[in-house]
Amino acid sequence: MPAFDTLQVFQSMSRSPHARLEHSAELGDGMAAALWSNHHDARDYQAPTHHTLSCYISGGTGTFRREQPGTKGAPGKLCVLPAEHASAWVINGAIRLAHVYVSQEQFALGCIHLLDKEPRTLQLREFTFLDDAQQTRRFHQLLKLNWAEPGERLLTSSLANELLDHAVLSQVGKRDGLPLKGGLAAYQRRQLVETIEQQLAEPLSIGQLAAQCALSPYHFARMFRESVGLAPHQYVLARRLNRARELLRHSSLALGEIALACGFASASHFTNRFRQTLGATPGEYRAAFRP
Repeated sequence: MPAFDTLQVFQSMSRSPHARLEHSAELGDGMAAALWSNHHDARDYQAPTHHTLSCYISGGTGTFRREQPGTKGAPGKLCVLPAEHASAWVINGAIRLAHVYVSQEQFALGCIHLLDKEPRTLQLREFTFLDDAQQTRRFHQLLKLNWAEPGERLLTSSLANELLDHAVLSQVGKRDGLPLKGGLAAYQRRQLVETIEQQLAEPLSIGQLAAQCALSPYHFARMFRESVGLAPHQYVLARRLNRARELLRHSSLALGEIALACGFASASHFTNRFRQTLGATPGEYRAAFRP
């Protein structure tokens, strides 16, 4: 879960004497959201370490990028600001906008599971004042929820994941000219992903996964991170929690049964990991998604 003091775009807005933070929330899964209002300002973003998805809620007709003064924003317009990008903005008049901040690790998980591609071979493409009715609708749905109420914040988290999935499926392109060194062969990565999915209920060690690739645990961990974008233990935990959420939403299994089905040693271990990642207990998550 990202801390707001590590989110450079959020911090740039916070330093402005004209911008006002209306709401913000850490959403788990390496994501956070914020609702801003601003007027008569100038903001620069220089190589943030996170991705930012943005939607203009109202105003913005006097907002433009400094290098594109003839192209102005408007309500409903979207901006996609990848990690490591640079942009300079001029805000004339008033604007109200929503941000969803996404960690590179969460983006990497999307590349693996939605595109079956190595994250390092892909990049989130930069867009300014994009029209996408689906994404705009998701942002407006997100703003109707009470982020301070635990159950509704979990629904906000789900919408943020939908925003990210849509971006991965429609706004990602191939990264050209990047020499790839190290990493796993494509067939090894696919075999490992399949093995992990099939054995989420079982104890999984780095030694066991490394043996599948005929590598030492040390070299395997380095090559796995190169190819997948996360350390092996982070990836396995993310997949276990993803499976747990599916079972919480779509099954009537008891929490202890779900814990065992997802490879957690006990219900308490499951609850602690779930709360650390999503800021809520499994029981609260189940209640949020059931009438």
